[in-house]
Amino acid sequence: MTVTTSPAGLDNRVVVAGVARSWRDLPTPTVPSPGAVVAAGAADALAVARQHAASGTELLLAGPGRIDAAMRDDLRAAGFAVTVLTDGVARTVPPAVPRAAENGRLWLLTSGSTSRPKRVGHTLDSLTTVRGVQPERTWLCPYAPGSYAWWQVVTLSLTQPGQHLVVVDPQELDDWPAIAAAHGVDAVSGTPTFWRRTLHRDPQALARVPLRQLTLGGEPVDQTVLDRLRAIFPAARISWIYASSEVGASIVVHDGRAGFPVDWLDRVTPGRPTLSVRDDELVITSPHHGVGHGGPVRTGDRAQIVDDRVVITGRLDSDEINVGGSKVSAGLVRDVLTAHPGVAWARVTGRRAPVLGRMVVAEVVPTTAPEPTPPAALPVPSAVSPEPAAATAWPDEGTLVRWCAERLPEYAVPRRIRLLTEIPVKETLKSDV
Repeated sequence: MTVTTSPAGLDNRVVVAGVARSWRDLPTPTVPSPGAVVAAGAADALAVARQHAASGTELLLAGPGRIDAAMRDDLRAAGFAVTVLTDGVARTVPPAVPRAAENGRLWLLTSGSTSRPKRVGHTLDSLTTVRGVQPERTWLCPYAPGSYAWWQVVTLSLTQPGQHLVVVDPQELDDWPAIAAAHGVDAVSGTPTFWRRTLHRDPQALARVPLRQLTLGGEPVDQTVLDRLRAIFPAARISWIYASSEVGASIVVHDGRAGFPVDWLDRVTPGRPTLSVRDDELVITSPHHGVGHGGPVRTGDRAQIVDDRVVITGRLDSDEINVGGSKVSAGLVRDVLTAHPGVAWARVTGRRAPVLGRMVVAEVVPTTAPEPTPPAALPVPSAVSPEPAAATAWPDEGTLVRWCAERLPEYAVPRRIRLLTEIPVKETLKSDV
């Protein structure tokens, strides 16, 4: 197992709570190994990551919202000492069943969106998927400590010279554009919900950040959010990434279109993931997989071929709604709603109904002002074509039902649409869509 004792990015700048220092100058907390560390803040989490890179301790790292009392008991029973680290001060509870450490092992918790979070084993090496020479960047990291996406940004900064890092804590998320502009951020990675919230709350502040790289991942990525970001940042590279704790970073697309090309399916290339669709489920064989996830892995995500693209619409167990025997993709209905220029965000689910069994319902956050018209040069890989913003006022329920009725089969049209004022978000920066 590879243990990196002298990462190449130690002289990169890291900024937390407005304070800039290098990775090399971070404190080195002492935590037991095997150890599960609950990091109260961004600075604590970075210090633990730096210490692991230097010493190869067996580590599971997470924020306070990810490890509840039951999870702590499970971890202690699995031989982990559980440490709560707050401003560099450690409080440790020893393991219930001590065991020898597996040096170099990093454990990640799955998102737990459909079940209780599970542990997936990695190493710093398997989490480091960007290895080529990169242009100098200052990255903003909004993710919860210890998540796969957090480690992706952190390993990039730790292992690549010239990849600086600005980390925001949850209480700073609403103000991140101002923080980013103040510290020269030119690259940001976030979920589609993260980007939609910013577009909804303060697009003018977002436009003041001199972004050259925008990355989206962690949730289904639709064409509308890509187009709205392109309208603000016409010269930036906009990428979406499919990644998970189990299969690592497996799909990376830079062409500004939702989904990935159909001809990527079943393509076998040494050192790269192999992508397949079986029974409408995305299946991935990845060289970046976690422990025990070698070979073809059924991801649980629904994938549909739309024209020349493979589009991921959501989780299999929640994306399909059976309406009187007709199958409805919640993700495709969501894409129709968010294509309306007066909609900032939407969630589509099924609700019990007499006769039909289920009916389609939705929650929608309207925009407070018309959105810019997407550039004509960017194609839309679905039947949904956003219309000019100037033609539509802030929509009500009736307007949105009619919009859907013009674009969807009758059985797929939402029967109830509830309007919300804010886009909901969890600690994972997702909305459970």
